[in-house]
Amino acid sequence: MIDRRTLLALAAGSVAGIRPGLAQSMALRIGYVPVIGASALFVLAGDGSARDAGLELKLTKFDSGPNAIQAFASGTIDILVIGVAPVAVARSRGLDASVIAAAAVGGTAFVAGPALAKAFAENADDPAKAFAAFRAATGRKAKLGTLPPGGVPTVALHHWLWTIGKVERSDVEIVNMGIEVVQQAMLTGAIDGGTLLEPSATLVSERDPRIKRIVNSPDMFPNIPGVVVAASGALVKNRPEVAERFVGLFHQATERIRKEPAKVAPFVLAVLGGDLVAESTIAKALVSPAVSFVNDPAQIRKATEALLAYQVELGDFSQAPALDGLFNQALYERGVRSSPTR
Repeated sequence: MIDRRTLLALAAGSVAGIRPGLAQSMALRIGYVPVIGASALFVLAGDGSARDAGLELKLTKFDSGPNAIQAFASGTIDILVIGVAPVAVARSRGLDASVIAAAAVGGTAFVAGPALAKAFAENADDPAKAFAAFRAATGRKAKLGTLPPGGVPTVALHHWLWTIGKVERSDVEIVNMGIEVVQQAMLTGAIDGGTLLEPSATLVSERDPRIKRIVNSPDMFPNIPGVVVAASGALVKNRPEVAERFVGLFHQATERIRKEPAKVAPFVLAVLGGDLVAESTIAKALVSPAVSFVNDPAQIRKATEALLAYQVELGDFSQAPALDGLFNQALYERGVRSSPTR
C-alpha cells in the first residue's frame, strides 16, 4: 500500500519530470564561499527548483578555501562551489574529487581611491605610469589591499601589475586582508586601491563615487577562472544521477542569471547582501563586466592551466598540479542534457 504522502511526492516528482530514483528527496551537502561567481547555487537554492526536482540542498558557508577543502576532504561535503586552484592542489595531494561544472569567469575588479584614480586618469590608465605618478605626487608607495596569497583576486592583481602593466615593484605596497576588510578599507581611505569581489566592486563606487573601477579581473588575467563546482569521488561513484541532476539544475540557474538578472537578484541578495546592500546593487553586480557566468569546464581548462603555472611563479606552490582527471566533462555533458525547463 502507498500512503497519501508518498503518493503526493511521487506525483510531484512526475510533474517536475524527474526520474523515479529522484522522486524522493535526496540530500546534498554543499559547501560554498560567498562570492558572486557562486550565484547560480544561490538561485537554485532560493527559487525552489532544487526542491521541486527532489534535491534537498544543505548549504554550509566557508570564509576561506583551506577550511572548505578540509571539510571536503573529511567527507562531510558532497559538492564544493569554490575557486578551481584549491581543488586542483588538493586533488594532486590525494583528494578524490573532480570538477563537474564551471560557474563563473572572473568576479573581481581593481578599484582606486581618489588620489590613485586621478593618477590613472592623467596617465591614460597606464598602470606603470599611474603608480609612478602617484608616488611622485604623494612621496610614498600606493598601498593596495587584496586577499591572502593563493586567492584568485590576488593572482589576478599580481599578473596585472607585473606581467601586463610592467609596474615597478618599488611603487606599490601590497597588503593581504579578508574580503570584507578590503571593502571597508577602501571606503575609509585606509588603502589607495584594492581588488574587490562583486558585489563589493559595485557597492563601493555607489557609496563613494570618487572610488573608480580601473580594470576587471578578466582583463587582469585573460579568462581567469573564478568559481567551479567540484564533486566528491563518493558522490560521482555512488550517486552519479544525483550529481548529474545537480549539474542540470545549476545550468538552468545560470541561464536564469543571464536572461533575467533582476528577477534572480533577491536570491543572491539573501546570501551576499546582508542588511546594507540594495537589491539593485546585486542586479548590477550580476551583469558587471568583472564576471561572466559559464558552465562548460572545457571553456576554462586552458586558463586554469595558465593560472596554476603562474601561481608557481608566485610561490603559491612548488609545482603546478596536473589537470588529468580534474575536469569530469562527460558528467557535465550528461547533466546539461538532463537540464529541466521551468
